[in-house]
Amino acid sequence: MSSWTAAHVAAIAPDAPTAPMIGAHHVRPVADNLDIWDAWPVQQRDGTPIALADGAQLWMALAAPHFSDPDERHGHARIHLFHFLGDRWSHVGAAMPDGFSPGSREWSGSAIWDEASGDIILYFTAAGRRGEAAPSFEQRMFSACARLTETDGLTDWHDLREIVTINPVHYMSTREGGGIGTIKAFRDPAYFCDPADGRHYLFFAASQAGSASAYNGVVGLASADPATPDDWTIAPPLLSADGVNNELERPHMVAYDGRYYLFWSTQRHVFNPDGPTGPTGLYAMVAPAVSGPWRPVNGSGLVFANPAEAPAQSYSWMVLPDLSVTSFIDNWGDGEDRRFGGTFAPFQRLWLDGDRAGIVA
Repeated sequence: MSSWTAAHVAAIAPDAPTAPMIGAHHVRPVADNLDIWDAWPVQQRDGTPIALADGAQLWMALAAPHFSDPDERHGHARIHLFHFLGDRWSHVGAAMPDGFSPGSREWSGSAIWDEASGDIILYFTAAGRRGEAAPSFEQRMFSACARLTETDGLTDWHDLREIVTINPVHYMSTREGGGIGTIKAFRDPAYFCDPADGRHYLFFAASQAGSASAYNGVVGLASADPATPDDWTIAPPLLSADGVNNELERPHMVAYDGRYYLFWSTQRHVFNPDGPTGPTGLYAMVAPAVSGPWRPVNGSGLVFANPAEAPAQSYSWMVLPDLSVTSFIDNWGDGEDRRFGGTFAPFQRLWLDGDRAGIVA
């Protein structure tokens, strides 16, 4: 297991790359009274987003009705479908039918088109349990399959099953911890197929078992043989931030120019306050293979941050194989004029050069 350490965080340069400021003209709601966050496309196994008959891409994102307190959205999250064509998003509706998911809410994941079966396979987080009296922070990871219809919706949902369960030797129970920002993780399954040998992987946000620190975030790992892509085996964490950071959220991998890049998002307030803290931003490690050894990009792990004038303007970045980067608009604006966006943020684009990375101006 590799580590992201306090020394790495302390190496974040004062002039580290930052994303452009988000302005009012970027904030374009995609549906009435609906906030969205944590988006991902339906992808081919190589990571390329699939294209529908009209050329649009099919995306998923978490969505909830608008609340005056944006944090309430986490207790009402459902996965919704969207079309993306040109620079326009259109809302399709909830991905899974009511009563299908085993959780009281649906949290982040990933989705692929399985060429062999023609199914869309969704990997997702079930938060809480269906029918519970009050929303809990228990997290379980599931997969489910659906058919893509001529109208570009999903139907005939089937094969709902739990992918992996917590191995207490390596991963901490999600029944421990507090509220948003301090809960423990077992969520955000992100699919990756290794182009070198065809092995299948799921990366996920988790918490290290046996840690003496409240800041014990890790990137978890499960894998499957090329011939049996639905038979997942949980493994020890791939990356640990024990003692440094509580949440390495939405980890995912991109193979580029003969190297492997492991990306994750995190926020300033989930760093250990007793150590060096980094900004809210996109972070990454780089290695010659999935097995490592992993080194922090830019010597610190930080790829780019939100600008200092708007330190929480966007979040939950996802890097696609063409190095475009999606996220959602969080608390945008500067000074006291900040508000929750709850919609798709403008795409950014990365450049990668070995151990170095940045944002294209």
